[in-house]
Amino acid sequence: MKVVLVSAVALIDVDGRILLTQRPEGKSMAGLWEFPGGKVEPDETPENALIRELQEELGINTWASCLAPLTFASHSYEDFHLLMPVFACRKWEGIPTGRENQALKWVRSKDLSSYPMPPADIPLIPVLRDWT
Repeated sequence: MKVVLVSAVALIDVDGRILLTQRPEGKSMAGLWEFPGGKVEPDETPENALIRELQEELGINTWASCLAPLTFASHSYEDFHLLMPVFACRKWEGIPTGRENQALKWVRSKDLSSYPMPPADIPLIPVLRDWT
């Protein structure tokens, strides 16, 4: 089974809320809510992938020094296995904006389970509740 490396981040604002993005129509698992991030390209670190993805998807800038390793997800889907390091980030420049037609929502950690998520993201909820 092919292993896909994806990097994700819990962006945490000054009020302790976490940013979720909704997968847009036309993508697999459309309509589900997830933590921002994306595939790690060859010769790219998970941190650099997040920096790139946050610029592309949300129009914000951050730095590797602002990405704190938090946890990871390991989940088998039907046609691939997802390995996803997850970082926490409290410092960035700019205002997150959905640049790929995705909805955004700032959510309190206690309310994360109210949002339908991909199976790999669900085990991250208790970690974030304990951490924030």
